[in-house]
Amino acid sequence: MAYWDPLPSVRAAESGPLPAPDGGTWLPAPEHRGTWWNARPGRWAERDWRNVPGPFYGAGTDTCWTGRLIAPMHVLYDDEWGAEFVYRQPRDSAQALRLLGAVAQDPMAGYACDGDGHWTPDLVRDWWRERGRVREWAAALDGKWSVSDREEEREAAGGAREYVAYIEGGLAEHLRHYLFWLSEGRPANPGELLPPLRRGPDPASRQLVGAEWPGRAGRATPPGS
Repeated sequence: MAYWDPLPSVRAAESGPLPAPDGGTWLPAPEHRGTWWNARPGRWAERDWRNVPGPFYGAGTDTCWTGRLIAPMHVLYDDEWGAEFVYRQPRDSAQALRLLGAVAQDPMAGYACDGDGHWTPDLVRDWWRERGRVREWAAALDGKWSVSDREEEREAAGGAREYVAYIEGGLAEHLRHYLFWLSEGRPANPGELLPPLRRGPDPASRQLVGAEWPGRAGRATPPGS
């Protein structure tokens, strides 16, 4: 599946009713709309290292644990302070609306969706190379919270398991499409070669990525890439 840009859907939805933690909807006051466009300078530098590459990320959110009440497919909590971060980027308008609803609940303005202006192909590849650290953390969190006495932690353990499965499953292909988006400014067309995730030896994976990325000259994706 080609990269899907969530930002047009976010802009269209930000002034309308947003999903609420109780399952209903709410309408943010005009002065509070749009704070997820990174109103706080330096937020990118403060982002949580567990955020998956993409436009949305958390950086010093509140610790009220409302994010997974609205967007459990996208939001997870850290185990140091209980802050929120994004472990899966939205891939359609319904998912974008759910994540935006979670973002808009944060009174600390700790979310942003300007990641496209900061991520570079090299930064994405660096994150992928170090993904073992994220996977190890998520697996340990699942082991700890899945047997917790707190219902909220047991529920969040499911998100940690999903993150591990995502890292081991579809994330690589999604990030290759995101690399194309960052490099070309558009989604890849069917049959176009996707850029590789590796720069040199990768001790965490022997994934076949096909031929080297030729930039705008690529046209066909070799089998197994």
